[in-house]
Amino acid sequence: MNRADIPSLDDLRAFEATARLGSVRLAAEHLALTHGAVSRRITKLSEDLGFRLFEKSGRGLRLTSAGQTLNLTLGRFFGELAATVETLRAASGQQRTLVLSCEPSVAMRWLIPRLGAFQGAHPHIALHLSVGGGDVEFHRDRIDLAIRRLDFAMPPSWRVQHLFTERVGPVMSPKLTPSFKRGEYIALGSKTRAKAWTQWLEAHPAVPRPTEIRYFDHHFLIVEAACAGLGVAMSPLVLASDDLEKKRLVGPLGFDTDGSHYGLIWQGRTELVGAEIELADWLKTECSRSLA
Repeated sequence: MNRADIPSLDDLRAFEATARLGSVRLAAEHLALTHGAVSRRITKLSEDLGFRLFEKSGRGLRLTSAGQTLNLTLGRFFGELAATVETLRAASGQQRTLVLSCEPSVAMRWLIPRLGAFQGAHPHIALHLSVGGGDVEFHRDRIDLAIRRLDFAMPPSWRVQHLFTERVGPVMSPKLTPSFKRGEYIALGSKTRAKAWTQWLEAHPAVPRPTEIRYFDHHFLIVEAACAGLGVAMSPLVLASDDLEKKRLVGPLGFDTDGSHYGLIWQGRTELVGAEIELADWLKTECSRSLA
């Protein structure tokens, strides 16, 4: 095939987005086009190439063998193109803006205190922080990467890089340790994980029970309340690690894994590129340093 015969880039993008996201509707949202426009571009591409790219599978679509081969090539092509653009931007001195979405409590208690060090080591990257939990609207909110506790179903188009295993345990001001051992303490729990205290107490039957459990809206609130001596918080290690290091809090019984973990999520490409790799490597290093 001569280069002049290569199909339209717009048609190829419509096909690649549909193959990656698994539906014409999601591809249309991703490309800011109508459902019909994406469908027409895929039909035109199939006609130009002379073979089918998709076939019906129940109520959805699946790639034909030819479509799978083309999709693999396009995945490499768009990945290399993104990496090349990233390299050229860096060479020209342009800052690469990255939008990172993070759960509010992790952002406030762990990530933000470390971002100054990241910016100092990577001045060429303009990092914008967005907060949110659960599902991520990558295209709508222009999010590049997201940090999430992976306790929910994810679309097949999402890619995940492990960051750290979730570990939870009771934390308190050092002055409350004697009361905790006597069972004369108020337990502080988050409404976002309302069963955390009950589950932990069932797993530790020898620990004295609290006089009551009080619930706050978010984890970062119960950790702050624990620092203020208001009770004993059932806290993820990630939210208490800095205060444990500074001796504002103690965790006398350690931290147990709860079966979940946190990951760095992105959509589409199999591999990260450019500034995304730098951020991902920095996050892995920081997680290993403070949460191992």
